[in-house]
Amino acid sequence: MTVGPHPKPWPDDPRLDPDLLLNGDTRNVVDHYRYWTREAIIEDLDTLRHPFHIAIENWEHDFNIGTVVRNANAFMAKAVHIVGKRRWNRRGAMVTDRYQHVHHHQTAEEFANWAKGENLPILGIDNIENAVPIETARLPEECVLVFGQEGPGLSRQMISRCEMVLEITQYGSTRSINAGVASGIAMYEWLTQNKR
Repeated sequence: MTVGPHPKPWPDDPRLDPDLLLNGDTRNVVDHYRYWTREAIIEDLDTLRHPFHIAIENWEHDFNIGTVVRNANAFMAKAVHIVGKRRWNRRGAMVTDRYQHVHHHQTAEEFANWAKGENLPILGIDNIENAVPIETARLPEECVLVFGQEGPGLSRQMISRCEMVLEITQYGSTRSINAGVASGIAMYEWLTQNKR
């Protein structure tokens, strides 16, 4: 929802952006953050983020990455990690990448080394053989949920670095669900188990 210029006198709040107060705020942000600077929003969100991270492999310019980033913002993931190609289509993120920490790792090995250094277990989300149904698993409070590309799923290199691979139970005729949808389901399951 767009809001117009703020009526004067303006509030005395250093978080507010004078240009937005003067011209109005057309951004896709909740009302609480209306007229705030981008930096002030990020600083406030950093006090609220949950301790789980999200990662997605990007070997073939997956168009779902924007949706994954948008979901990560909605569910307050600590950060998003893109493994593989640096470039991705930001359109699906609906500008949420401006408020979400997004990191890049060139290879699965580089990503796994980062996770090990942070003492974060890597949990794959894929419907491969011997995957554990996500609703029966205990998701650690601090972890990284990693998703594969649409179609091929998680790479062998990534699977070998996962502490476990979880699957989202399905009941229909299709073999898999969209990676963007899967990310939202998995994050919601994490919140169901761990929300403080």
